[in-house]
Amino acid sequence: MNKRTIIIAAAMLAAGTGSAVQAETLKFAFQGALNALDPYSLNETFTLSSLGNTYEGLTRRGADLAIEPALAESWEIVEPNRWRFHLRKGVKFHNGNDFTAEDVAFSVDRVRSEGSDLTTRVPADAKVEIVDDHTVDFVLTGPNPILHYEWDTFYIMDKEWTTENDAVKVTSASDTSANYAALHANGTGPFKIASHEAGVKTVYEKFDGWWDEAKHNLDTVEFTPIGSDATRVAALLSGEMDMVYPIPVQDIKRINDNAGTVALTGPELRTIFLGMDQMRDELLYSDVKGKNPLKDARVRKAFYQAIDIEGIKKKVMRDLSNPSALMISPLLFSKSDEFERYPYDPEAAKALLAEAGYADGFSIGMDCPNDRYVNDEAICQAVASMLARIGVKVNLNAQPKAKYFAKILASGGFDTSFYLLGWTPGSFDSWNVLDNLMNCRDESGKGSPFNNGGFCDEKIDQLTDEILVEIDPEKRDNLIAEAYRISHENAYYIPLHQQSLAWGVSDKLDLVQRADNQFKFRFVTKN
Repeated sequence: MNKRTIIIAAAMLAAGTGSAVQAETLKFAFQGALNALDPYSLNETFTLSSLGNTYEGLTRRGADLAIEPALAESWEIVEPNRWRFHLRKGVKFHNGNDFTAEDVAFSVDRVRSEGSDLTTRVPADAKVEIVDDHTVDFVLTGPNPILHYEWDTFYIMDKEWTTENDAVKVTSASDTSANYAALHANGTGPFKIASHEAGVKTVYEKFDGWWDEAKHNLDTVEFTPIGSDATRVAALLSGEMDMVYPIPVQDIKRINDNAGTVALTGPELRTIFLGMDQMRDELLYSDVKGKNPLKDARVRKAFYQAIDIEGIKKKVMRDLSNPSALMISPLLFSKSDEFERYPYDPEAAKALLAEAGYADGFSIGMDCPNDRYVNDEAICQAVASMLARIGVKVNLNAQPKAKYFAKILASGGFDTSFYLLGWTPGSFDSWNVLDNLMNCRDESGKGSPFNNGGFCDEKIDQLTDEILVEIDPEKRDNLIAEAYRISHENAYYIPLHQQSLAWGVSDKLDLVQRADNQFKFRFVTKN
C-alpha cells in the first residue's frame, strides 16, 4: 500500500469512526480566491466546495460520492410526479434560527431567481408545496428520476435571516456591489464563517450546534488564496500551509521527496473543453466582419484537428490528463468507448478552412482563466500556438477567474468569441451536461445557461427532454449516445481532456480526496 493510499484509507476510517480528541487549526491554500459568499452566485466547484462547509443541501455526498441524507433525513416518490422530503428536526442555523420547510420553499424560489448561477438545480416548472414544518413536496410536470442528484450543492438558506438583511436578490458573478449575503454567511453546516476578506482570507470556526456528529478534529480553518504555483508549493514545504491545491505536476516528485509532505493524485471527473460563439452573426473579437466563421462546422472541425492533444498531455500536463472525445468523463458514461477524437491533422485543418472560404485564416480573441484549472493559461497558450500553424491568429485574454467568469457567463452577456472552460456534472449524469451545455438558449441565457456559444440543435433538445424522463437504463444510454454523436459530428464543442487531481498535503493530515475535487473539512483530522 503506497503513501497516498494509506492517507486516504486512514481518512475513510476516520470518517467512519469516533471523533478525534485534540482540536486543531487547518491552514490551506487554493490557486483562486473565494469571492462572494452567496451560495447561488457562482456555479463553480471551488466556490461551492468552500461554501459547502458552511451551508448544506437536503442531500449531501459522502467520501465515496454516494448520495446521503442531510437536511432531509429521507424522501420518497408518493405519486409519479410528486416527491416528498421529510426534513430533519432540531436543525439550527448558525444564528440560532430553526430550519423548517419555509426555508426550503424560499431557497427554491431564490435559486431560480434572476442573478442566480444555479437556476437548473430545480426544474423551472416544479412547484413546492409545504405539507407541514418538516415535510415538503416537489410537484413535477413529468417523471424525473434524477431530481435530487445535484442537491448536494443546492444549499438551503435561512428565509428570516436573508429577508431581514435585505439579501433576497442574488448577487450575480458580474455584480459590482455585494449585498449582505455575499459578505456574510448563515448556514447549518459543520463550520461557520468567522471572518471573510474577499480575495484575501476566510476563517471558519467549528459550529458546536451542528446536527451531525463531528468526525473531524478541527476547531478552526484558515483559507488563503495563493495564485503563484511556486509560492503555494513553498508554503506547503515550509509548513506554513497544511494543504495546498492544485500543485504543479512538475513539483509532485519534489513534494513526495520532502520530509513531511505528500502529493495526492487521482482521476477527476471534470472535462476541460473549448467553446465557440455560434450565435452571433458577427464575432465580437475577430477581424472577420459581417459574418461568423464559427457558425460553419468546417471551421470548428478545423480548430479541432489543429489541436495536438497528445502534445498538450505530454508537454503541458506532464501526462496527468486523459484526452477525451466526449464532454463527460468516461467513468460516468457506459458508451464512452464508442467515441473517438477527430485526429490531429494540421493539413486537413487547413483544407477545411480553405473549403469554408478562409484559406488565409483570420484572427480571433480567446478568453481563458489563469487561476482556475490545472495549467489553464498554459493550455490556452498551446492551443493558440497550434491554431497559428493553420493561419488562425489567437489574441489570448487570460485573467483571474473572478473577472473571467464575470465576462463570459450569462451575467456578463456571454462576452466571448472563443473560450476554455471546465465542467463536472454535479449529478454525475449526462443529462446535466446536455441540459447545461448543449441545449438552446436565447441571448439573455434563458435555456441552457452555460451554453456560452449559443448554438442550437433542436434534436439535442428533444433528446435531452426524453433522457430526463426515461427510466430504462439501456434506452436512456442509447438516447444519451445519440445526443453526444450529434454534438461530435457538428463539433459544437472541442473536448480536450479530463484533468487529474494533484493536491499537496502535510503528513499530519488524514483527509479524503474526492474525484469531484471538493475539499470537505468534515473528513479531515490533523495529527
